[in-house]
Amino acid sequence: MSDKVLISCAITGAVTTKQQCAAIPYTAAEIGEEARRAHEAGAAVVHVHGREDDGRPSYRPEVFAAYLREIRARSPVIVNFSTGAVGLSKEDRIAHITATRPEIAALNMGSMNYSKYSAKRKQFVFQFVFQNPFDEIIYYLEQMTAAGVRPECEVFDTGHAASLLPLIDMGLLKPPIDVNLVMGVMGGMPADPDMLAFLSRRLPPGCVWKTTPVSHNTWSMTAAALALGGNVRVGLEDNFYLPGGAMVGSNGELVAQAAAMARSVGREPMPVDEARAVLGLSR
Repeated sequence: MSDKVLISCAITGAVTTKQQCAAIPYTAAEIGEEARRAHEAGAAVVHVHGREDDGRPSYRPEVFAAYLREIRARSPVIVNFSTGAVGLSKEDRIAHITATRPEIAALNMGSMNYSKYSAKRKQFVFQFVFQNPFDEIIYYLEQMTAAGVRPECEVFDTGHAASLLPLIDMGLLKPPIDVNLVMGVMGGMPADPDMLAFLSRRLPPGCVWKTTPVSHNTWSMTAAALALGGNVRVGLEDNFYLPGGAMVGSNGELVAQAAAMARSVGREPMPVDEARAVLGLSR
C-alpha cells in the first residue's frame, strides 16, 4: 500500500444545478475558485465539465480556455477536462481538448444504459444510451495523444475494464494508465466493496486507479479504496454531502473529508509534483 493517495476533485458536473446545491460553480471565476479550494484542501487533480454562465452544459472551446486561465491563475492543480456528451459528433466532443490542451482528458471506455431509477416511484427518473464505440474511443485517444494530453480511462462496468486490453495491445494506451472506476451509476457496476476488490486486482499492469462512487455511496467506497491502496475522487459533480448528512459549501469541504479519511489510515494526500510523476505527465 502506498503511503500517499492521489485525490481528484470533480468540481462541477454537466447537469447538477445551484438549485440543488448553491456551491456548484458555473462561471470561469467560480470554477477557478473551487479548483483553488479543492487544491488547498488536498486535491492534486480537478475534473471539470463545461457550463455556460447560466448553468447550461457547454462544449465551447472558449469556455474551457477561460477555465484554464482562471484555474492556473490561482493554483498549480492538474487540470482534467471531460469529454462526456450525448448527441454531439465525435469532432465536437473532442474540440475543446485539442484547442486548450489540458494535462488530462476523460476517455470513456464503453457504451452503456446510463440511468437513474426511483424505487419509491417505481420508474426511471431518466435514461439514455451513452454511446462510446471502439472506433470513437480510438479517435479520441489519437486526438489526445497528438495534442499531448494524457487520457483518464473512465470505467463504468467490468467490460469497460476489459476494453483497456486491445488499446494497450495496439500501443494506443501506455503506462502509467490512469483508470477511474465509476461505481453506482444505474446501468453500470454497483458501488460495492467486493466489486472494487475484485476489479482492482484485475486491472492490467501499469494502471493507476481511483474510485468515483456516486451519491450516498461516496464515503463508504472512498474508505474501501483507501484500504485497498487506491486513489479517490470526490466533488460536487457526484455528491453534495458530508458523512453526517450536512450539505457542503464548497468542493474544498469534500476534499478535506477525503484527506482526513486518508490520514486516519496512515496515508497523506499526494502533492501535485508527485501526482505529475505518478500519472506520467510531462508538463
